[in-house]
Amino acid sequence: MKGIKIEGLTKYYVGGNNTLLKVFENIDLFIDSNSFTTIIGPSGCGKSTLLQIIAGLIKPDAGRIIIDGQEINSPRPDIMSMVFQDAGLFPWRTVLQNVEFPLEIKGVNKAVRRMSAKKYISLVGLSEFESYYPNQLSGGMQQRVNLARALVTQPKILLMDEPFGALDEQTRQKMAMELIHLWQHTGVTILFVTHSLAEAAYLSDRVIVLSNRPATIKDVIDIDLPRPRDIEDPILAKIRKKMWNLLGAA
Repeated sequence: MKGIKIEGLTKYYVGGNNTLLKVFENIDLFIDSNSFTTIIGPSGCGKSTLLQIIAGLIKPDAGRIIIDGQEINSPRPDIMSMVFQDAGLFPWRTVLQNVEFPLEIKGVNKAVRRMSAKKYISLVGLSEFESYYPNQLSGGMQQRVNLARALVTQPKILLMDEPFGALDEQTRQKMAMELIHLWQHTGVTILFVTHSLAEAAYLSDRVIVLSNRPATIKDVIDIDLPRPRDIEDPILAKIRKKMWNLLGAA
């Protein structure tokens, strides 16, 4: 079956005085291909750690990640890209040069990588800004460049760790709408971490609610509403209230 299978995932850290800090234990989850899944939970419950384990950046202490039937034990930039809250653009490179960078390090022909970069820059609505440098762009525009850079390798899976957390509310809502458009256009599987319940309800097919540390899956909320959605939809308001209640009892 196509998708991300998480089996018995456990992670802990050794703290001061050799105390054991369990982040989460025995997480079992399946994420369908081409779906939009969001993870929410109390601060410090391991949401970002979970994404990094899926990305192959951190080793779990138990359990495994299986993608499309293949176990993942190391980073797989051929099938996955990760977007962080900080756009992390190279200040000495233009928008075009930043977006084509992942293809450049893979040794892709200059003409081919430039054409691909231009395609994804256009897709995020920044064609007029190809020659601009990051310090000439707003925060929202920088994050769009970050998103184009993540998509230029045509990943199957896009892992997003609070990508809009540093943006103002208006820009954040606009970016959310643009992300849905990109997801529908590319067919990529998105696994998204956020603290915003409104964002989770508006964007997702499913919301995974984690408990306090050591985190377990408290609930899985399926959101079967057509898109485009109205963020003020009373059904979404009920879903937000359910998430709030679950987190309050975490």
